Amino acid sequence: MTAPRDPRYSRANWVQDRLYRLVLGALLALPYRWRVPLAGWLLAYVVAPLAGYDRRVRDNLAKILPDLSEGEVRRMCREVPRNVGRTLIELYSGPAFVREVTREPLSGPGLPALDEAHRTGRPVILVTGHFGNYDASRAALIARGYRVGGLYRPMDNGWFNDHYVAAISKIGTPLFPRGRKGLADMVRFLRGGGMLGMVIDQHMGDGARLTFFGETALTSLAAAELALKYDALVIPTYGIRRPDGLSFDIVIEAPIPHGTPQEMTQALNDSLEALVRRHPEQWFWIHRRWKAA
Repeated sequence: MTAPRDPRYSRANWVQDRLYRLVLGALLALPYRWRVPLAGWLLAYVVAPLAGYDRRVRDNLAKILPDLSEGEVRRMCREVPRNVGRTLIELYSGPAFVREVTREPLSGPGLPALDEAHRTGRPVILVTGHFGNYDASRAALIARGYRVGGLYRPMDNGWFNDHYVAAISKIGTPLFPRGRKGLADMVRFLRGGGMLGMVIDQHMGDGARLTFFGETALTSLAAAELALKYDALVIPTYGIRRPDGLSFDIVIEAPIPHGTPQEMTQALNDSLEALVRRHPEQWFWIHRRWKAA
């Protein structure tokens, strides 16, 4: 094996990716209804303690929800990575995952606006967060005939990124990498009346100083700026995991009114915050969301 010069394709990343592939391959050999809970268990009880995820969850909860009991914090330290593990193997499960997210009809007050945009060819920015399964809405909409593309951030491990993108491509395309490489294609797709899925709840060093759970969180304004530039609707959408751990409620919220990019993006933060308060174990508390703010 000859490692390319790109640091994302380092020898260390190659070794790490081979471990990922081994585990993913073993899980994918199992029936869907076994592999999803098993992946959740592995992330919760094996990977999370070793990778330091427990400490990150605890630190974020201490900052944002300091009144949680110790018992609830311990529960979150297991349930948050459990949801992450389920999400990861679902994204690699292609058609089986799509079948699961299309079992129930779409719901929410934004459905009429979404359908009208689909009928008339008006661009739409579909915004979600790392909550439930963040690709469930895209999968459900594509399966129902909506033209939905996805914007993604390439992984730091190039070997892993290659098969991750291949896996989520089986859910639906087009996909656009964040940055200059995917910008032209993404804009062309949006201007042609496409619907673009975006995730906005990661720390962005050059983002706007907005709030999330009452604390400063640097947040990208890209979704709002694109919407204003191309007269696109901005619609929050979420795949909320049900108690069975396998099925989802796909919720389409009402469009965010056009205003300043800061106002629109703060409304998106508020939308996600309200949902996380109802289902805190389904959000990715492992992220360093409030760092250097």
